[in-house]
Amino acid sequence: MIKKMNMRKYSNIEAREEFGRLLDIMDDLRTGCPWDREQTLESLRKLTIEETYELGDAILQKDMQEIKGELGDLLLHIVFYAKIGSETGDFEIFDVVNSICEKLIFRHPHIYGDVKVKDAVEVKDNWEELKLKEGRKGVLSGVPKSLPALVKASRIQEKAQGIGFDWKKKEDVWDKVKEELAELEVEMKENPENKSADAIESEFGDLLFSIINAARLYGVEPENALEKTNLKFIKRFNYIEQKANGIGKSLRDMDLDEMDVYWEEAKG
Repeated sequence: MIKKMNMRKYSNIEAREEFGRLLDIMDDLRTGCPWDREQTLESLRKLTIEETYELGDAILQKDMQEIKGELGDLLLHIVFYAKIGSETGDFEIFDVVNSICEKLIFRHPHIYGDVKVKDAVEVKDNWEELKLKEGRKGVLSGVPKSLPALVKASRIQEKAQGIGFDWKKKEDVWDKVKEELAELEVEMKENPENKSADAIESEFGDLLFSIINAARLYGVEPENALEKTNLKFIKRFNYIEQKANGIGKSLRDMDLDEMDVYWEEAKG
């Protein structure tokens, strides 16, 4: 049974042929399609970000067919960037693939070398050290500046953990969460009219950072957790709105007690 599950549906040779077909199609589009001819690295950037988020949505929905489609869209973007790079003489798709192959071999000495590791934690620790040997200026230099703040906080903490800057016991993080919450409450009480908005914002930031840290320590991906809660809220709120429309009311016409009744129904 295991052997059957691990069998490829297509061979590597067939995969290479199909990838070559994609490269040929990209050549045709770049020369024959007015829209594709006009694209630049900069014009594609925002579209690539959008495609990445669409893939993220499909993953959270566990829609395998949609994931397959979105992966294809992202692969097209990679090929598109490589095509533009070949036109400027900076790099080609061969360079892109060769670069990642060499990087993976270098960063997996426990597979392609003599290094021994006992678990995934040691693999991650070695990964960060090897990245520094590649010329990274600092441990946190690889965190993209344009990442959303929640994702960036998670990546910062993961990289700090990779070189040993972490809690000795994960349970200790809750003391930090309580400390940051207490500091926020003090700031709120001292500024009841929100006269010190910057200070309150700073304390909120510290609290959120500590909660994200706690999520990491307990194996929870905070971005996924928050997005699932977003989707849950949207579903329940839409239920309230549908019920209101069903009785000829708008949400503005309903008081909180009425909405709470439907909210509890939606939860059920």
